[in-house]
Amino acid sequence: MAGSLTLGELAAMVGGEVYGDPATLVRNAWPPQDCDAHSITLVDSVENLPKLEGCAAAAFVAPLGVTEPGRPAIRVANVHAAFVAIVTHFRPRRERSVTGVHPTAVIAPSAVIGRDVSIGAGAVVGEEAVIGDGAMIGANTVVGDDCRVGAGTMLAPRVTLYEGAVVGERCRLHSGVVLGADGFGYRLVDGRHAPVPQLGSVEVGDDVEIGANTTIDRGVYGPTKIGDGTKIDNLVQIGHNCRIGRHNLLASQVGIAGSTSTGDYVVMAGQVGVRDHIHIGKGAIIAAMAGVTNDVPEGEVMLGAPATPVREQKLKIAAIAKLPQLRKEFRELCREVSDLQSRLAERPNNSTLDRAA
Repeated sequence: MAGSLTLGELAAMVGGEVYGDPATLVRNAWPPQDCDAHSITLVDSVENLPKLEGCAAAAFVAPLGVTEPGRPAIRVANVHAAFVAIVTHFRPRRERSVTGVHPTAVIAPSAVIGRDVSIGAGAVVGEEAVIGDGAMIGANTVVGDDCRVGAGTMLAPRVTLYEGAVVGERCRLHSGVVLGADGFGYRLVDGRHAPVPQLGSVEVGDDVEIGANTTIDRGVYGPTKIGDGTKIDNLVQIGHNCRIGRHNLLASQVGIAGSTSTGDYVVMAGQVGVRDHIHIGKGAIIAAMAGVTNDVPEGEVMLGAPATPVREQKLKIAAIAKLPQLRKEFRELCREVSDLQSRLAERPNNSTLDRAA
């Protein structure tokens, strides 16, 4: 952990202004509930000032103009960017221990290893694989034959790249990621499910992040593609032949069936399921647990299972909430109709109604 800094030094580091004593000593940075008397915390709005009640923090980072009497602060235009910089100063992430190849790593003779690469214990790099400059290959990670890993990319421990997988520059793949396993393709032959050969690959663009235990299957004949800048959460499954656009956000437990494509800047919340062979348009947002069964137009917000535009789904939800009362009213109407029919059936044949007929 880095050494202590004064509040004034921290303010200079993040380009903020000091409120209170600039000599206040800070040793770490934590959320309000985890602070001690030597920590700095953050409050991102006036509404969140009550979170400081009972907080032991020596100071806090806040938006311009926000103060709490008696407690020093750094006031900045972008609170979260400033707090990230402060946390990173005190607790820098250490992804790369040393540059070089661990003696227990297995590197194929035909593999090409760039400059300043780190390859951890037990890692395997296959034949004709290429590792770009400054890449990091974690312990027990497997980079298969003919794979490409771009410059500055980080593969955490226990990542698996099947043969032919391509990962762009400055990507981050977390533990348990598997790229290029066979897609789920079978044909019924003589009463048995026979596997369809999966002969394609996986291609991941630049600046992509893929969370732990996410799997992306290889294409049948061509590549399954992930566009530049896309961020994928933990436990996501992307089927064969999918084409995911640039700068998509896919939250945990999203499942996308084969041959589906998305435009740029698509957002899928947790546990969204998407059927095969459809397209989700640019900028569309799919709410949590939705089941997408048809193409989605650009910019549409979808909700429910099956997923429909949110304005339609809200009407359905409102109608469903009324069903118990409607059911009660329907039963009452049925009883009234039954009583009316019974009274009519009991009327004498010479009633006024009969004579009028």
